[in-house]
Amino acid sequence: MPLPSKEQVTEQLRAVIDPELRRSIVELGMVRSIEIHDDGRVDVVVSLTTAGCPIRSHFEQAVAQQVNELDGVTAVGVGFDVLSDEEKGQLQQTLGRGKLPEGALAQVKNVICVASGKGGVGKSTMTANLAAALTAEGHPAGALDCDVYGYSIPRMLGVNAKPEVNGERKILPLEAAGGVKVMSIGFFVEENAAVVWRGPMLHKAIQQFLEDVAWGELEYLLLDLPPGTGDVSMTLAQLLPQAKFVLVTTPQPAAQSVARRGAEMAAKFDLEILGVIENMSGFTTPDGERFTIFGEGGGQQLADELDLPLLGKVPLSEPLREHADEGSPLVTADPDSPASQAIRQAARGIIAATPQELPVLQATPASAEMAPVSGTPLPMAQ
Repeated sequence: MPLPSKEQVTEQLRAVIDPELRRSIVELGMVRSIEIHDDGRVDVVVSLTTAGCPIRSHFEQAVAQQVNELDGVTAVGVGFDVLSDEEKGQLQQTLGRGKLPEGALAQVKNVICVASGKGGVGKSTMTANLAAALTAEGHPAGALDCDVYGYSIPRMLGVNAKPEVNGERKILPLEAAGGVKVMSIGFFVEENAAVVWRGPMLHKAIQQFLEDVAWGELEYLLLDLPPGTGDVSMTLAQLLPQAKFVLVTTPQPAAQSVARRGAEMAAKFDLEILGVIENMSGFTTPDGERFTIFGEGGGQQLADELDLPLLGKVPLSEPLREHADEGSPLVTADPDSPASQAIRQAARGIIAATPQELPVLQATPASAEMAPVSGTPLPMAQ
């Protein structure tokens, strides 16, 4: 049986991706060498961005699996080294990044951006409760508060302290009741202090929360995005080209039309949208009478226009608001309430639409080229 060529091996390796950079190791220039021996053994050396890569074994399995599919291969050996400083610099320039990730998100299976387009639709409430619901369903989740100006996740999940830094100089996320890992700019400023930053500083803060926080093993990291389609959304599109979006809207046409702009932004960066959640879909009195205070059907209309599933219709609920203010998500405090049931249904829809394995063998869309952004680093992890 003829031996495979180096070109064939290289082509097979295009399916292996870096879980943090979410691009092929061939495209990233991480395939150091390929040696094909007369007995059919193929040795591949992969260059990692950091010596302490926490998912080295996943790379090893993925490379071996892909190369073993070729005819004539009898065995596969996988070795590792680390990119030189010069190679890292070239890769940073190619990716338009100020630094390369060092493993903080390597064990996060799915990154979900919760977006709305406009404020006041309950996006942060949905983020906090979805994270709690996913964890309660047996899928460990974290919540990252990307709404730097309007941070509210700490209060909604009942955590507020100064995070510690581990021996590797990574920030340790706080843990809310139920096990949700939480990070927010609110942990680093005086209580209720205003954050007055320009775009480059926002970019630097979000990048640090993604790359300098020890998230560990998570099935889901939910990002509470600020309203609109500005700096933070563009930063996330650059740093997380494989992130997925969930759109939150209320039934009224004004919210629905603005949420559609968020979908258009995701489409411009080739980011997948999992579905739509309609919040405040109706209010039911204790006597059973229902009022559609914010209209009817806007979420379904948006889902239909975008050809997406409607993940859930969450009723207008005073207990949902009260528990958010108290720092105790309703989905865990009262899982049988109508609002909790609707949010848990949305969480199950997210689970059904997302992979449960680390994305080391997954096709990746080409990410948009963006210019590097500089800014002032946050003071807590220099």
